[in-house]
Amino acid sequence: MSKLSKKNGRRKPMAEINVVPYIDVTLVLLIIFMVTTPMLQTGVDVDLPEASSKAVEVTDDPPIIISIEKSGQYSIKIDDADNLMIQPEAITELVIAALAKKPKTQVYISADKSVEYGKVITVMADLKNAGVDKVGFSTKAKSEDQ
Repeated sequence: MSKLSKKNGRRKPMAEINVVPYIDVTLVLLIIFMVTTPMLQTGVDVDLPEASSKAVEVTDDPPIIISIEKSGQYSIKIDDADNLMIQPEAITELVIAALAKKPKTQVYISADKSVEYGKVITVMADLKNAGVDKVGFSTKAKSEDQ
């Protein structure tokens, strides 16, 4: 019988798995993950305070404090100077200039509780563009009768 099968040109069946389709699927999945991963990282990196947090470590350098008043007016306090009323577009430039002199300076946002959330997020984005990694938020301590 073996002589007949060789004469007819038939080969024995191979018992190997064809892995080419698996490689194709793996390549497609790799490309999909490479494209979608940058889309998932669109947030602003901020360490948000918890309700029962400890006091912030005080450094020798006074912090940069960006304030947003109830009326929507922005002000900035750099070093021990008085609050300077500014336009929101000027925040990035002023913070970059201040951090160029003292790179380890802490940055805080102090916003009235009635200020729109979008305004605070815009300031946070401006600080991120200025190279600030961590932003602190100024808050009032809870009174005991609440």
